[in-house]
Amino acid sequence: MENAGNGTQSPETNFLSDKSAKVFVAGHRGLVGSAVLRRLVSLGFTNLLVRSRSELDLTRQSKVESFFAAEGPRYVVLCAAKVGGIHANSTFPADFITVNLQIQTNVIEAAYRCGSVRKLLFLGSSCIYPKLAPQPIPESALLSGPLEPTNEWYAIAKIAGIKMCQAYRIQYSWDAISAMPTNLYGPYDNFHPENSHVLPALIRRFHEAKTNGAKEVVVWGTGSPLREFLHVDDLADAVLFLMDQYSGLDHVNVGSGREVSIKELAELVKEVVGFNGALVWDTTKPDGTPRKLMDNSVLAGMGWKPRIPLKEGLVETYRWYSENVLKQQ
Repeated sequence: MENAGNGTQSPETNFLSDKSAKVFVAGHRGLVGSAVLRRLVSLGFTNLLVRSRSELDLTRQSKVESFFAAEGPRYVVLCAAKVGGIHANSTFPADFITVNLQIQTNVIEAAYRCGSVRKLLFLGSSCIYPKLAPQPIPESALLSGPLEPTNEWYAIAKIAGIKMCQAYRIQYSWDAISAMPTNLYGPYDNFHPENSHVLPALIRRFHEAKTNGAKEVVVWGTGSPLREFLHVDDLADAVLFLMDQYSGLDHVNVGSGREVSIKELAELVKEVVGFNGALVWDTTKPDGTPRKLMDNSVLAGMGWKPRIPLKEGLVETYRWYSENVLKQQ
């Protein structure tokens, strides 16, 4: 491979044909990590490394270093993160910046130092972009303006992760890449009543309203913001595609290319869940970023595209919520 610090090159390894290699999926119990793990299993990877938080605390540098030294993975997909919606980010800013910085710094550093890791993918978030970024948002919009205040602590940590991967690529010619997904949903999402993102929060709220026979559901904001949603299984497919096909300095957006207003989304979730009451909008609550659509042209130009339509994905997500989350309550 040419100097990894210059632009986009062909990968050093053919990841998808290296199915016996050790692959460490950090954060395998989360929304993204579980999807990546499912996809790896479906493709026939036979040597997958996973650790629960109780088995390996990624915020502890010495523990992470010992893990990498002992296991010697060849590939790393870094999905582990502390995540949450507007309420959680606003309430726990110190936790969001500190925990995420600790996790990504420990994993990236240990992965490079152990000597066995040929490639690492760091997973970021679309919140890295300025609140008033151009739409659709190109990768070049990074650091071009102020962030959305409601999640800036998480965003700053993720920006640091991108820059850390770039720094290791420039200084050491190490194959570390970054992918920035749009808003995600699917199985294993967080359906907490206060700390979840908009889509799982809507699913839970409409289901509880239907179960309790409520006449209305109150939703935050005006319903006017435009959002893009990607099923997490599509993201997992894109992550492994990039592991196989991409080695470059710049981070890569991963989106669906389609946007929907929060009002339209709420109506769609209401239909999927089967709630027959009214929708009421609490306009005293914040809307967040007015519009956020990712420019997916770089990834599309490489030949990847999503396959799961929003309604189909919502039906499947609600089924998973009903069969898993509700049974544990």
